[in-house]
Parts: sequence; structure tokens; C-alpha cells
Amino acid sequence: MKVAIFAFRGDPLCFIHVMLNALDLKARGHDVKVILEGEAVRLIREMDEAENPLFARLRNESLIACVCKACSAKMGVLEYNTTSGIPLADEMNGHPAMSTWLEQGYQIITQ
Repeated sequence: MKVAIFAFRGDPLCFIHVMLNALDLKARGHDVKVILEGEAVRLIREMDEAENPLFARLRNESLIACVCKACSAKMGVLEYNTTSGIPLADEMNGHPAMSTWLEQGYQIITQ
């Protein structure tokens, strides 16, 4: 199964569940990608600074596909996110497009 999890909420507790589910899906043999959108784009710096071990695993296992360029700019974290090593996505008027993932056969989950 191919799953793309679009994380929109900036609440770290909610994002922990995104990370846990992404890692669980991968451990069970599924192709999973996390896309950071909306307020969730602020979590990259927060998770990096906290040295969050789940976030480090997501990074190490290349599960974070991209972060929204427009939302990063709006939330004031574009500079940080640009240097984070996570690709910026902007194919839909500055935002990552769900259609990109659907066309590749991914099921979409939003959080």
C-alpha cells in the first residue's frame, strides 16, 4: 500500500501520531510519505531543536517527502525550512498538490 500523510496541524502532540503511524506503516512494509502543510511547517525547527527521536527517524528513513513553500513563508520559517534538507514543494500555487500523490497511486490521509 502507498500512503501519503498530509500533516496540517501545528500541534506537536498530533504530529507525534503522524510520526508513529508513518513509522508503523513503513515497518509493516508499506510505502509511506509525510507532507508538511499549514501550521505543521513550523514543526521542523521545533522537532530539530528538541532533538525529537521520532522526527530523527523520519528524517533518517526519508519518510518526509516535502514541506509547503507557501506556508513556510507565511509562518515565518521559510529560511529555516529551506536549509533543513527537506524539499520544498510548491506545484499548486505555492503548496504541495494532493493530485501529485494520487497520480502516483498513493492514498491520502490528512491530519
